[in-house]
Amino acid sequence: MTGGIQFDADAIRKLADILRETDLTEIELSEKDSRIRVARIIPAAPAGSYYAAPPMQQPAPVAVAPAPAQAAAAAVADPAALDLKHPGLVTSPMVGVAYLAPEPGAAPFITLGAKVAQGQTVLLIEAMKTFNQIKAPRAGTVTRILVEPGTPVEYGEPLVLVE
Repeated sequence: MTGGIQFDADAIRKLADILRETDLTEIELSEKDSRIRVARIIPAAPAGSYYAAPPMQQPAPVAVAPAPAQAAAAAVADPAALDLKHPGLVTSPMVGVAYLAPEPGAAPFITLGAKVAQGQTVLLIEAMKTFNQIKAPRAGTVTRILVEPGTPVEYGEPLVLVE
């Protein structure tokens, strides 16, 4: 009993089990004047792993001109002009870092013009050392990819458009 509130140890164990089974890092329940929060710590990525911070160095300048069709499809003149209620707009469910491929050098989950199925993984967001799969809300064609690999994203930020 803490501060006049009695917690059910079995409920806390069940919540901890749910964390392990689902790879979540935190879960919180609240009811009336009670609140239970269970969190777990995920070990940091080992040095040299894909998502560990890269060593600081200046990249060599590279000139790459995207194909005109791809450049036009990828460009968003004003992200605020996007229809945030579009059924195919994938927005970030959390604050984190977006990755378009499962690991460096691997093929990206999606490309412009690619066909995707509903529920297909379109990118990963790393949050608190946990990689969360972000899935397509519907089947269709990827018409815009609004993030670059390795860029920080905010909650609700538009990431991908599937039409």
